[in-house]
Amino acid sequence: MDFSYNRILIPVGISVFIIFISIFIRSILLKYIHIWAEKTDTKVDDIIISSLKSPSLLWCVALGLYLGIELSELPAKYIFYLKRIIHVVIILSITFATANISGKIFKIYVRESNLPIPTTGLAYGILKGTIIIIGFLIILSSLGISIAPLLTALGVGGLAVALALQDTLANLFAGIHILVEKSIRVGDFVKLETGQEGYVEDITWRTTRIRMLPNNMVVIPNKSLAQSIVTNYYLPERRMSIFIPVGVSYSSDPEKVEKILLEEANKAIGEITGLLPEPGPSVRFVPGFGDSSLDFTLVCQVREFTDQYPVQHELRKRIFKRFKEEGIEIPFPHRTVYLREEKEWKK
Repeated sequence: MDFSYNRILIPVGISVFIIFISIFIRSILLKYIHIWAEKTDTKVDDIIISSLKSPSLLWCVALGLYLGIELSELPAKYIFYLKRIIHVVIILSITFATANISGKIFKIYVRESNLPIPTTGLAYGILKGTIIIIGFLIILSSLGISIAPLLTALGVGGLAVALALQDTLANLFAGIHILVEKSIRVGDFVKLETGQEGYVEDITWRTTRIRMLPNNMVVIPNKSLAQSIVTNYYLPERRMSIFIPVGVSYSSDPEKVEKILLEEANKAIGEITGLLPEPGPSVRFVPGFGDSSLDFTLVCQVREFTDQYPVQHELRKRIFKRFKEEGIEIPFPHRTVYLREEKEWKK
């Protein structure tokens, strides 16, 4: 009886001892690695450490159980299945840890570099999904399951799924097309064919989210977005021209008006946030002769789309004040109406 207890207690004791030693070594290593990571500027090591804390604890337990099973006198059939379970758990933990680390590093790398790769939910999901699928295929191989028949079955079943999920797949591939083409990127300011405009917040596997200036969110299916006409105000660059119409009285001197507009615009450079010095402001006598006024257009460059509103606000105030000082009239629209009596009309 004592011999049978020893056959059980010795492997269990060895497993507990190995687990305890492994956890102790793990805590020491994590402590020194954490101290080293605090001295570095990169965030990659911090991500790796935080992502491996929980899986490493599981690996310590798996190591102890594996050695205990090896030293036990359990029937070979049970040892075989227990080892398989441990293998699957370890591969799963490694797979999910790798997926999390890769996804987080991908986001940081793209954010801190100048690469034109969008850090969207779709790109992040594709990266993690690919790693997880590879992990499951490795698990199937370790269990002795042939992958070829499975891929064949998935191919046949995929046709039925594709027919049932036509809209979903259309949105998925439209999202991939948008990411690859880079015509719309996360952070861009765009205007839709329907009139809504705002910043692109995210491009997911099904929809694109656009945050409008009033802080409302517009959710558009990727398929609809790919088929519509979209104006991207951040391509080819963020800088853009603004056109400020100015109308003055027909009694005004066009040369003087042009000079005043240029002076006020040049003075405002450096004082109004978002107004760019290059290329400099210009004035055009366009559209020209209006019904009630001489119409000019002041052309300026602003840093990006939303800067046009405060820039126009400040410039119009300065121009109006200067016109008053110079005695230049901004006329009201007027019409000359001729009335005739009914008797005269009959004659």
